[in-house]
Amino acid sequence: MKRLLALLLVVSLPVGATDLAQLSVHRQGGEQVAVAANRSAGPLEVELLADHWQGMDSEPGLPNRRVLAPGEQATMARLWPVAEGARHELRLLAVPGQPHVQARDVVYSLPVEESDFELGQGFHGGYSHGDEANRYAIDLIVDEGTPVLAARDGTVVATMSGYAEGGADRSLAGQANFVRVLHEDGSMALYAHLQEGGVSVRTGDRIHLGQVLGYAGSTGFSSGPHLHFAVQVNGGMRLVSVPFRMIGPDGFLPLKK
Repeated sequence: MKRLLALLLVVSLPVGATDLAQLSVHRQGGEQVAVAANRSAGPLEVELLADHWQGMDSEPGLPNRRVLAPGEQATMARLWPVAEGARHELRLLAVPGQPHVQARDVVYSLPVEESDFELGQGFHGGYSHGDEANRYAIDLIVDEGTPVLAARDGTVVATMSGYAEGGADRSLAGQANFVRVLHEDGSMALYAHLQEGGVSVRTGDRIHLGQVLGYAGSTGFSSGPHLHFAVQVNGGMRLVSVPFRMIGPDGFLPLKK
């Protein structure tokens, strides 16, 4: 039995999940207990899955999905071997936000100074806005170091500022510095491609319209300095971008270009 239990300690996390959640596995008698912790400042939907499932049983069965409150940790499953040669690998997936909220029709303010931008990609931009999470994103072309302003009140639920590299290589897509802000209706604004060290707010901060969140850069999958802005909701273990309106110096921006 000891040999079987040792195989329960194989745990893997997908790239990026450790930014939001942490999975730990503890031994408790003849069982293993898988515990997920929310490391963000907003609600987080998590799902525990098992790969290479052989000679194992669990309560509840896997996959198991639940929503964790900010800072909450919870038992996702208890697992035990039931046959010789038992083996598996655990994966924890995490998506920010309360699932299936309805974003209100809100007019967003321009997140940069009115005289310092050019509208690049709009909704359905063919270069990098083809996926569900970014279909309704926009790119505001600005100079490196341009202050990025809050387009709406909210709470900072996640940030990243440690990436330095940027370029037109799609392998860099997950390496953009960003600020994610949760709004009162459950939607979230993503401000991305910030400078290395260019985040001026902290997770958990309550922020207000027009407040400086950070400074524009070109980190991650980026062909030059710009601010990538999107309003997203959790569509059920996946991020989904939603259409929005934004006001500029000459009225509403033509975001559908």
